[in-house]
Amino acid sequence: MPETRTGALKRLFPDEPGFRQAQLEKAVFDDGPNGWNEVTTLPQPIRDRLGKEVPWLSYDEDSTVFMESGDGDSFKAALELGDGSCIETVLMANRRGQWTACLSTQVGCAMRCAFCATGKLGLKRSLTSDEIVDQLRFWRRFLLKRDRNERVSNIVLMGMGEPLANYDNVKTALNLILGNTDIGSTRITVSTVGIIPQLNRILDDPEWPPVRLAVSLHSADLKTRKELMPTTYDRFLDDLTEWGQRYRQKFGNRRHHVTFEYLLLKGLNDTPDHAAKLVALSQEIGQVKVNLIPYNATDSGFTGSDENRIEEFAAVLRQAGIDVTRRRSLGRDIAAACGQLAGPRKG
Repeated sequence: MPETRTGALKRLFPDEPGFRQAQLEKAVFDDGPNGWNEVTTLPQPIRDRLGKEVPWLSYDEDSTVFMESGDGDSFKAALELGDGSCIETVLMANRRGQWTACLSTQVGCAMRCAFCATGKLGLKRSLTSDEIVDQLRFWRRFLLKRDRNERVSNIVLMGMGEPLANYDNVKTALNLILGNTDIGSTRITVSTVGIIPQLNRILDDPEWPPVRLAVSLHSADLKTRKELMPTTYDRFLDDLTEWGQRYRQKFGNRRHHVTFEYLLLKGLNDTPDHAAKLVALSQEIGQVKVNLIPYNATDSGFTGSDENRIEEFAAVLRQAGIDVTRRRSLGRDIAAACGQLAGPRKG
């Protein structure tokens, strides 16, 4: 795995005081400098050495592939990393009148979810904390160049990869972002397929930041979920329920609730019976929010539910007192929507 900037600082300057790391981290998030030599908070010898040996950005600006949706409400960038790997990151307009950055956490993904284009790539490697952070830096630089009063106000870790399979680097990246930007913890959401050991680890980890968590559930029926998400095991729903109850007891409040992401697929998980099972699971955990997601076409062969069925499904949940929202689908025309990220297309 590539060396991080702070790792390089410690290696190159082992005798420097600890506050140099904080200076370096702050400089990385400063929109002013365009390279180490412009970081005036660091002594010139350190700037010179970093400039020779440590990239200012973890991606190659000249190799970036950039796309804009037809209606201008979303953008996608394919970033080539130092080892030639490629990741995709997305910027989306949000309801706050600002922008949400969707960040990737791995090159590819090992979860193999049947509806997701990224899963077909397999896992190449996990990203470093710098490579996660630098996706945010990319979009901040992009907005700055537009010369408008715009900012990234929200972050979702819903891009390529499974965040909790890269736990330590994701945690480091989140803490760097929270410590060096004006983005608050409740404006950041980490989406996971539901790796129970890692979810339990969060409950006991004092260094895990108080960001929001969203579990990609997609079915409360065990057989159906196994078909959609091969990582599902026989006790998954029982273990998820136990974790959800513990999470609610420890963190539960108006802003920290368990969120289930639910992709609606025609004739597969959108029936009244599936809605009833989702209600039962949600009520057993308590204080659950369900985010219904429209299917974004990939080559998986699935078909999204029609509008009437989506409304009927949502109505069952609302009648049971479940908090239901519907995700807007942005960037479909540039393959930037949920489940569509798979790297730049060749040819």
